Amino acid sequence: MKRVSLIVTTYNWPEALARCLHSIARQRHPPFEVVVADDGSGPATTALIERMGRDFPVPLRHAWQADAGFRAARVRNLGVAHAAGDHLVFVDGDLILHPRFVADHLQLARPGGWLQGGRLNSSQAEARRLLQGGRPRFSPWMPFASHIPGEQKPKHALRNLPLARLTLGRNPPVMSCNMGIGRDDFERVNGFDEAYEGWGREDDDIAARLAHAGIAALRVRYAALAIHLWHPTRSASDTKDERLPNDALLEEALATRRVRCERGLAGHARP
Repeated sequence: MKRVSLIVTTYNWPEALARCLHSIARQRHPPFEVVVADDGSGPATTALIERMGRDFPVPLRHAWQADAGFRAARVRNLGVAHAAGDHLVFVDGDLILHPRFVADHLQLARPGGWLQGGRLNSSQAEARRLLQGGRPRFSPWMPFASHIPGEQKPKHALRNLPLARLTLGRNPPVMSCNMGIGRDDFERVNGFDEAYEGWGREDDDIAARLAHAGIAALRVRYAALAIHLWHPTRSASDTKDERLPNDALLEEALATRRVRCERGLAGHARP
């Protein structure tokens, strides 16, 4: 059985991280370890990890880097450098995981492919309830936040593993908030490209380089469910603005069909 290292990215939202870690502690199939990849949070996050780590069911590690702006690519690589598992699952620290989240990633993992899961965007009111300790609810056709502010729309939260196997699809929209990959495949492309700083495109870049290496993206539906806690958007106001530096980096990676990045996982020694 694969040893799963669950890499949890976070930045200065310990309340959400606490709910995420509680959901990990309740996994039916626990991961081998959890590494919190911290992009420069303050003392409250450190205190939370130390407190929860005392009786956490698996090793809980803290990989911290100084706050120098949004450096998600680098901190994920740092998290992997602190990890010992042979299978990596990346989640964001504002997700609440279904109790069978880790088990689903293991069941659906395929040689020569990596898994792209989704997320269920909570409404502001539901996020408030969950942050206050409310129990997560995963049931079919729940109301979740729409892309229109203040509106909700029904969205399925059905978990059905046989259906998930049947519907594994290619070329999914890429989101590194719910991503599973073998460590060997991750190392083959040298992990995330740390040239990406500031918002966006680092997940599209690694997906492209994995594709160039012949490692296919597989879209997961009906399994590996996770609720995304509502928060004000932190993304760039116009993600199609050609002036964004990260767009130019991605265009270069696509044009050159690059597989390995220069500034990646290899730059981090294991502690």
